[in-house]
Amino acid sequence: MPEEYNQAACPIEKTMHVIGGKWTFIILRELFYGPRRFGELQRSLKGISPRTLSMRLKELEEEGIISRTIYSEIPPHVEYALTEKGKTLRPVFDAMKEWGNAWDVLKLGKQ
Repeated sequence: MPEEYNQAACPIEKTMHVIGGKWTFIILRELFYGPRRFGELQRSLKGISPRTLSMRLKELEEEGIISRTIYSEIPPHVEYALTEKGKTLRPVFDAMKEWGNAWDVLKLGKQ
């Protein structure tokens, strides 16, 4: 690699820093379908612990990717949604979906 290569400046590494954590990508995928409550996310993400989900949501909120809205109802509830910044990840998800579909076709063609 060139000496001037700077990991912090690598756009792919920046992207992976935001969406590359375990569960993070899948949480975001769920939020592309619309706002979700904590329990809804947990039910749709089989195997994730409440602690991990809470940590990942907090990280995404700190990055400005999702917003957290607290509703003062009885019982109170919290809803998570993508921010405008978070919605800009859509082409990344679409490209990965296309690649995954193409991979399946290529894999079947090899057999």
